[in-house]
Amino acid sequence: MPLRIGLGHDTHRTGAGGPLILGGISIDCDFHLVGHSDADVLLHAITDALLSGAGLPDIGELFPDNAAENRGRDSGDMLRLAWAKVRENGWDLVNLDCVILAQRPKLSPHKAQIRQRIADLLQISPDQIGLKGKTGESVGEIGRGETLQSIVVALLERP
Repeated sequence: MPLRIGLGHDTHRTGAGGPLILGGISIDCDFHLVGHSDADVLLHAITDALLSGAGLPDIGELFPDNAAENRGRDSGDMLRLAWAKVRENGWDLVNLDCVILAQRPKLSPHKAQIRQRIADLLQISPDQIGLKGKTGESVGEIGRGETLQSIVVALLERP
């Protein structure tokens, strides 16, 4: 069985006022992420990891940030469309390993809901999704709460 690994990364700066959209869910928070779409760093990184593993164009090529139809767009919609392209190219998902780098909010109370939302979007089992939160230990842009980042690795297989 041929296997392919895809790597996805995304960073967005924070802005005053919530809620925070992360992993396809809304988290009560005093800040949000700034971007052309809903700026969901986790779903953007997952989308890029899947596309990368399948050798397809990245999220910026499929959903340009200067296109009016992408303003405020739900990142879950972009992920579903990208995943359909990956599947059309004959790939299945073995698993995702996701890291969210954020000083706050604490992610533990939201992990199960985030994993379930991703599983629903991709029509997979939540046990195929690893999810970790890491703080910036008060260092750098992440530690000061200026940005959130996500890094995702996807393992794809072609049956």
